[in-house]
Amino acid sequence: MTMHSHTEAEIRDSLETAAQPPERVKLGSLLASIAHEAAGLTDAEAAYFNQLRDKTPTDPMRFE
Repeated sequence: MTMHSHTEAEIRDSLETAAQPPERVKLGSLLASIAHEAAGLTDAEAAYFNQLRDKTPTDPMRFE
């Protein structure tokens, strides 16, 4: 690995960590909790809908 590609890899890693910190609020989970409160769902109903949700993480956008 050349110096340039090593530095580029470090910068990409830093940007990825900055864009997706582990403690971030996940939009899907936030919207699901708002819907749970607004709809007056029971915990059992909310759990059922939570099982149906697609929780597959999306791939970050690439500009290459």
